[in-house]
Amino acid sequence: MKTQHKITLSVLVAAAIIAGCATAPSSADLDKTTAAVVKSSFRDEGIVKASVLDTDETNKACSAADVAGKPLDEATAKAIEASNMKTIKWPANGKFLGNWQEGEKLAQSGRGLTWTDDAKTPNGGNCYNCHQIDKKEISFGTIGPSLYNFGKLRGVSDPNSPASKAMVEYTWGKIWNAKAYNACSNMPRAGHMGIMTEAQVADLVALLLDPKSPVNQ
Repeated sequence: MKTQHKITLSVLVAAAIIAGCATAPSSADLDKTTAAVVKSSFRDEGIVKASVLDTDETNKACSAADVAGKPLDEATAKAIEASNMKTIKWPANGKFLGNWQEGEKLAQSGRGLTWTDDAKTPNGGNCYNCHQIDKKEISFGTIGPSLYNFGKLRGVSDPNSPASKAMVEYTWGKIWNAKAYNACSNMPRAGHMGIMTEAQVADLVALLLDPKSPVNQ
């Protein structure tokens, strides 16, 4: 829907500009004009600031590829992933796993970051919006893959063992900044964008990897 809206807006802006010009505007001109139109259409409201519309180079590259209808070339994708990998903040206390019960609450919650929310309201992870996680939960999205048995299928019987180190770090990193592993991933960059705290990310990692979690039963 967002892509369709962007394409439609770009077409309308282009038509308006072309109507008053002898020559067609460049793609850069259209992007600049579209950005100005979009920015002028929004205002700060509650805890949400219009600056949320500002995008970094990663999102710009992925949006351009989406509009063009073709994936990023391999070199660009690898460069984006490498750049995002550098932004991953590993747990300051060295503990990757938190409390899986709290992780389940986060996965269920879609609260936070809207103009009606209080700044003190903890953000939810809204994980079930895209994934199946606990088999007993019947309401979940399918944009992302099923995460049921996530740790069990990957042989993580003891998350604290040296053998599980790579998978534990991958799980943390994927939640913190998914674009470090897939340049144009649809998954929110939960830690990188400040949606989740370190403690919350640890709780979600526990939900996925702790053998006692219902995810791995």
